[in-house]
Amino acid sequence: MLPVMLTMVSVVLSVSFVQNTTHSCLYTFIIAYNTMSQTPAMRAQKPYYVLLILTLVYAFNFVDRQIIGILSPLIKADMALTDAQLGYLKGIYFAMLYTLTGIPIAWLADRTHRVNIIAVSLTMWSGFTALSGLATQYWQLALCRLGVGIGEAGGTPPAHSIIADLFPVSRRATAIALYSLGIPLGIMLAYLASAFMLSGGEANWRAVMIAVGLPGVLLALVLKFTVNEPARQGASTTRSLSLVAGIKTFISVPSWWGMVMGITLSSFANYAITGWQMDFFVRRFTDTDIVELLVIFGVINGTLYALGVWAGGVIADRWGQRFKGAYALLPAIALCIGVPAFFVAIHTEQLYLAIAGFTLLLVTSGTYFGPCFAMVQSLAPAQCRAMSTAVCFFVLNLIALGGGPTFVGLVSESNMAELGEMGALLLAFKYLAVPFALSVLAFVWTAFRLEKDLDAVASAH
Repeated sequence: MLPVMLTMVSVVLSVSFVQNTTHSCLYTFIIAYNTMSQTPAMRAQKPYYVLLILTLVYAFNFVDRQIIGILSPLIKADMALTDAQLGYLKGIYFAMLYTLTGIPIAWLADRTHRVNIIAVSLTMWSGFTALSGLATQYWQLALCRLGVGIGEAGGTPPAHSIIADLFPVSRRATAIALYSLGIPLGIMLAYLASAFMLSGGEANWRAVMIAVGLPGVLLALVLKFTVNEPARQGASTTRSLSLVAGIKTFISVPSWWGMVMGITLSSFANYAITGWQMDFFVRRFTDTDIVELLVIFGVINGTLYALGVWAGGVIADRWGQRFKGAYALLPAIALCIGVPAFFVAIHTEQLYLAIAGFTLLLVTSGTYFGPCFAMVQSLAPAQCRAMSTAVCFFVLNLIALGGGPTFVGLVSESNMAELGEMGALLLAFKYLAVPFALSVLAFVWTAFRLEKDLDAVASAH
């Protein structure tokens, strides 16, 4: 009965989402298209087709990034892993080479063919995800996660650079928010693919890894043969900068750091939560079927989280026309709504109240993708946009993606003997109040600095 109810809920939410956003999306697409169609170069690129393909690539990015956390309880049981070992797989093993290779790849992307870089990267991370399903030893799985990290380092910085060349500044947050819909789409696909593969009782986590990894290789071919390299807007009148000189142009901007630290601190907590979410629910609600949980969170990510990501970009662009600080103030307000709901959720014994609290945090956190990444682009000169995203991701992923899940795993493991599995994980979650609070402060400070820095960057370049 419950699966039927969940299916009905999925349909209702999806229909509601489509009905409520269709007119706004069409309005956004038409206005942006008219703006971009003023030059033959932009018309030739068919911007929304390019955006669609890049969004699908980003979805596969998050399928392969999050699948380890989604399947975490099954992997732990099968390979007899500790929470610390799981934390390393979800965090630092992935983020280590992701962060180190991101900057040199972005340097190439600012100078060479960005579409080729993304296609090769997609093939690499998808292949290593599939190979993860063949791992029989912990070290083999760790090596595969390192490989996924290297591949994914070449995905987003070139994609952000391409989007910045196809969309004007006034619509950039909306465009990047639409691109960021790949995050909820990818996570939804990872959850629902896992549920589908496991629902028959025969497939295991290894089969799921192979099944979600291989399609990315096919998408890489579609990208390579259907998307042209767009012209770099604004780059023809500016000289090429060295690696160090290029980085200096944006890291000297205070608001750039404000946006980066705001998203980094909140993502430290959010990556920790999403990486250990399934473990929390399996441990707290022991009678709940894991397939049921996978379906629930798949539906939530594909509808409500997607709505939050899309709305964040649209609201920021419209509010930002009157107050540039809106790009930073919106994420601060959203976190002040979502974080308290999360702390209520981790203390309740009611399954659906816990799911509701996690969902509200998820939706409100989704609002910061468009505004933050749009400002990371807008606060950098045209010839350094991929590098700006890469340096942002270096800080973001080294601290947040590498640190968040690993931190929770280590705290949980060190307190497990005294508090038990559930108590130790709950304690680790409580510590996440600190990065959330610091993130809100960073965004609020940036909100009242942003307009000055945007004007200064525009006049300088």
